[in-house]
Amino acid sequence: MLVADDNPVIGDALRALLESEPDIEVVAVALSAGEAVAFAELLSPEVAVLDVRIPGGGGAWMAREIRRRVPRTRLLAFSAHSDSGSIARMASAGVTEYLVKGSPNTEIVAAIRRLCPNKANGTE
Repeated sequence: MLVADDNPVIGDALRALLESEPDIEVVAVALSAGEAVAFAELLSPEVAVLDVRIPGGGGAWMAREIRRRVPRTRLLAFSAHSDSGSIARMASAGVTEYLVKGSPNTEIVAAIRRLCPNKANGTE
């Protein structure tokens, strides 16, 4: 699992939440789009949780680059913005789940489990 958010408090909170799950490991937390792409290419995470408005190229660029360089990585957008334009841009960049910041922790974990079917049924 890769987390990309320019707010270190959010990145750390996501890491703590996700690592409290016995079957989820966060391999890196990136603070910029470029850093996220580099981590994804180096670590090939199963899932990347991406901030939509992140410095260094933005969320859509970051999502497209990760899809291009590491096509097996599944993408989840995590944003303070729920407008249809942001959602559409991220979907067209390859994001398959979109959550608004402030979503309940259970919803965040459930979205990641949907992206990783083996985690959802405990067969990994």
